[in-house]
Amino acid sequence: MADIFHALDDETRRLVLDELTVRDGQTLFELCGTLATRHGVALTRQAISQHLAILESAGLLTTEKRGRYKFHYFTPSPLAEITRRWPTTERTRPCGSN
Repeated sequence: MADIFHALDDETRRLVLDELTVRDGQTLFELCGTLATRHGVALTRQAISQHLAILESAGLLTTEKRGRYKFHYFTPSPLAEITRRWPTTERTRPCGSN
């Protein structure tokens, strides 16, 4: 689970996941363009590729290669693991009270 938190610790990687939730199955070229135009992220393709590799190793995205192109897809199941570990239930007492 530490790799999931590490992957989510970076703003650029969170933006990549945000963009994949808007339109799944983007190529590296498309993601670079979207990050630059919508968010002002001016990173090289190699830097974005490294961010994608971290997200993929954490299980937060999968890829599919078709010809010369590699498509990236958001995988939310690791996030579901986090919510199963720490379910959000309504508290019966205020925080800080015994």
